[in-house]
Amino acid sequence: MNKKQAGIILTLLALIVSAALLSAKINGKLDDGTGNLSETIAFNQNKAQKGENNSKNDYFYEARNSREQSNATTVETLKQISNDNSATKENKENASKQLTEMTIAKNNQTKIELEVKAKGFDDALCFIDKDKVKVIVKSKDELTEKQSIQIQDVVKNITGKSNVMIERKQ
Repeated sequence: MNKKQAGIILTLLALIVSAALLSAKINGKLDDGTGNLSETIAFNQNKAQKGENNSKNDYFYEARNSREQSNATTVETLKQISNDNSATKENKENASKQLTEMTIAKNNQTKIELEVKAKGFDDALCFIDKDKVKVIVKSKDELTEKQSIQIQDVVKNITGKSNVMIERKQ
């Protein structure tokens, strides 16, 4: 066996060990060979119970994913208009302006979501329209007046808009 073959074998061995450790981290405990499956079964039952709560988390995931897909489609369309040689100068300028506005809005949405999460909420989602902002927060309890004011302040500081609609999801 030459050095090249030894290097390949060691690399493959390292990949196998890494995959096993990653699998153990994702799936729980490694089998210790004792045949005691009670801890593994209990772990899987806990994961199943947590899965029931994931349907509530899925709202934020699905909404964020839907927003990203919609934005990507719109951005692609606007870029096509901007790069189209047959488009009028006015259409190109409008497309460029809308693209800039979308980029700024997307950046502001991300900033607002991060700031709201930093205020202690589990998750947050922000939608910015031309003159209003909608913020959806994940909270088990009803929002207090102080929390609502904090969210409004975050939105106003980032966007300058005071028309803020706040919604709570559990």
